Amino acid sequence: MIPTSPPPGSSSRGPLTGVKVLDAGNVFAAPFAAALLGDLGADVVKIEVPSIGDPLRGLQPFDGEESLLWASLARNKRSITLDLRQDEGRDLFLRLVAEHDVLLENFRPGTLDRWGLDVETLRQANPDLVVTRVSGYGQSGPYAPMPGFGTPATAFSGYVHSTGFPDGPPVLPPINLVDYVAGLFAAFGTMSALYHRDALGGEGQEVDVALYESILRFLEAFVTQYDRLGTVHERQGNQVPATVPCGLFQASDDVWMVLSTSTDKTFNRLAALMGREDMTTDPRYRTNRDRVLNREAVNGIVTDWFGARTGEELQKACDDAGVPVSRVNTMADVFADPHVRQRESLIEVEHPALGTLTMPAIVPRFSRTPGEVRTAGPALGQHTYEVLSGLGLSDDELDRLAQAGVI
Repeated sequence: MIPTSPPPGSSSRGPLTGVKVLDAGNVFAAPFAAALLGDLGADVVKIEVPSIGDPLRGLQPFDGEESLLWASLARNKRSITLDLRQDEGRDLFLRLVAEHDVLLENFRPGTLDRWGLDVETLRQANPDLVVTRVSGYGQSGPYAPMPGFGTPATAFSGYVHSTGFPDGPPVLPPINLVDYVAGLFAAFGTMSALYHRDALGGEGQEVDVALYESILRFLEAFVTQYDRLGTVHERQGNQVPATVPCGLFQASDDVWMVLSTSTDKTFNRLAALMGREDMTTDPRYRTNRDRVLNREAVNGIVTDWFGARTGEELQKACDDAGVPVSRVNTMADVFADPHVRQRESLIEVEHPALGTLTMPAIVPRFSRTPGEVRTAGPALGQHTYEVLSGLGLSDDELDRLAQAGVI
């Protein structure tokens, strides 16, 4: 069975227990970073616009009226509504800042400044605050004021130009790839800043994450290639430019398999498995560098060998020989896979409207402080009174703020 998350309200066991995070972001990148911190035990308070909420709530897929994306990406958060553009909302926000370790935001640069929440003001409220900012083009440079979203940032970085087949157009990733990658860097940067502050006795600081730089960091081979060789990496379809053979090959029963022989050692195993030990000494195929130069010939040999066997036969033979290969799984295949189930890579989380909802488990895993997914994404403003009453506000005061549209 897929494991079920602990009941709401149970204590966290994660390595970040005790860390308090304000998530003032919208949609993907900064909220994903906050969710990662929440997975590992941080207390994350999600700040949303009254009666509107995070636009992520309106994104597909839906089950009835419930956004399944919101339910997963906003897990382990408490939602409060607060209008930061109003004076009372700004003042309450600064009182929250005073009690938290981290502020995560992904507004267009300058937005918080216009609301009277510039860094100096935030520091007056909490000199030790770590402020992690995610934006399309970063907090500096001529493009900083421009609106930035993940999909255009994928194109700006140079990534999209390299995807697709040589005779076709560029291909966008099917997920919000740059947002998730930037969220990882934002979480990593936040933790590094906390380590500097708490373990090394440093000060609070700002962490600047640009969407396009996050994916550009992954393109280092393309960067050095252009710098030293003056060549732009062009689209190669399903081929991996640095390794041969590596890519998609079809089995006799039409199952698609992905093969990777990124070292000569793994290629030698494949050659022996195919009965082609001669390739390990043939100067055309002996090293990966040789094989890259003779990509078409190598891939032709491997294509023929794969095409004469079923996917199941190929998987077993390659597994036994130590050759890295996998069938191309659908999500249905992932759900049914015994390894995924035994390792508990998917977990069931209680949802107030849907009952249970399956979502990815926590990554990475800790041996002593594993963290936990305590709740699915909250209802809009579900925890407003709970959180703000902790600042000393009475129910009458909170009712007045609600009527004024501050919360």
